[in-house]
Amino acid sequence: VQIWYYNVPHTKLAEVKGHQNWVKVTGEYLTFPGGGTQFVNGALHYIDFIQESVPEIAWGKRTRVVLDVGCGVASFGGYLFERNVLAMSFAPKDEHEAQVQFALERGIPAILNVMGTKRLPFPGSVFDLVHCARCRRHILRHILGGKLLLELNRVLRPGGYFVWSATPVYRKGPEDVGIWQEMSRLTKSMCWELVVVKKDKLNNVGAAIYRKPTSNDCYNKRSRNAPPLCEESDDPNAAWDVPLQACMHKVPVDSTKRGSLWPAQWPERLEKPPYWLNSQVGVYGKAAQSDLTADYSHWKKVVSQSYLSGMGIDWSSVRNVIDMKAVYGGFAAALKDLKVWVMNVVPIDSPDTLPIIYERGLFGMYHDWCESFNTYPRTYDVVHADHLFSSIKKRCKLVAVIAEVDRILRPEGKLILRDNLETISEVESMAKSLQWEIRMIYSKDNEGLLCVHKTFWRPTEEPIKFAIV
Repeated sequence: VQIWYYNVPHTKLAEVKGHQNWVKVTGEYLTFPGGGTQFVNGALHYIDFIQESVPEIAWGKRTRVVLDVGCGVASFGGYLFERNVLAMSFAPKDEHEAQVQFALERGIPAILNVMGTKRLPFPGSVFDLVHCARCRRHILRHILGGKLLLELNRVLRPGGYFVWSATPVYRKGPEDVGIWQEMSRLTKSMCWELVVVKKDKLNNVGAAIYRKPTSNDCYNKRSRNAPPLCEESDDPNAAWDVPLQACMHKVPVDSTKRGSLWPAQWPERLEKPPYWLNSQVGVYGKAAQSDLTADYSHWKKVVSQSYLSGMGIDWSSVRNVIDMKAVYGGFAAALKDLKVWVMNVVPIDSPDTLPIIYERGLFGMYHDWCESFNTYPRTYDVVHADHLFSSIKKRCKLVAVIAEVDRILRPEGKLILRDNLETISEVESMAKSLQWEIRMIYSKDNEGLLCVHKTFWRPTEEPIKFAIV
């Protein structure tokens, strides 16, 4: 895998991590041999090593949606595609420079984020597995009541696995032994079961694999309520701008509640309405399960009859897609047979359908589109917005939202917009002012469809003819 050096002109990672096969500079390109600190000899071997250690993980069947913490250049998540697994990778912008930008340039899902004082922008109990390579004291220590590991516990499904691959698992130096003992105390108090500790002889590393409980029995039997159980009023799905809490939510025991049962295996879970939608009303007013089925049928028709053939988009050149208002993830589901991935965004002022998206084996995050998105410039090939802009302009200026779309969309990328005619007209005018090409515009019954092509145009810098002294 290679990318243009001048798209991401950073060499520090190649200098400090090249010997671990993270990234290398090769002429005009940056190349990615597929290695990492914990898998110098390649991610695929490491991925298979994890499943051999715990066969129940069953990549691409039982385990479909993964969170990779501190992902580096995201080779782990990138190679999981070959196992029919979607990995949400995240890392901060730190001394490793643009590691998330490397990942996105390679076509691997990743976001800029840091585990600090706020919850991650995901619902509770949605990831089938959480992976953390080289997580040491900064993630695992008891400081702040173990908040960081407890946050990973919040987003992990009951019965899901936590894979920890770091030196305390397989080295016996004083610091590593101390961290291992600290981790053992914390995970035991969290009722995580240590399923296996295994050595990868090829890479000379090891992994400890834990499992989150599927009942509250262990919580109720603990001699000390530490870490404490969260208050009943604390919503595990409340994740936007919510401070971290040093507590654990109870496992749902009612078989009609989300989290009480594991989702169907992939790919059945994509089309099978979740069992816990039985008694709920959907976004569009029908019974939720019928709403979801109708939404999927709608998007399959739209995508097959319009997006794939009627807009002049070469989908073979598309990899990174973002749906700015995903609802049930129907647009992403309709693209399942293409070699693309879709970041499904549920705006914070929309109904909370993100747990449904994860239950279907897709992924996404919460976001407020009146703020900037946690990604680098020019990282998405297609931006999709369905009836978002007409609602968002009630809270913030539409021109600022379009400026953010321009920031995250690559040159030669496409914006596909569905909205009312007034909003379509406004966006068309802004797109023309940016020298974007209008590829398609269609209207009927006050509803419109617009597809625009972002060009390489940039304003010309005029020399200053005179100056006032």
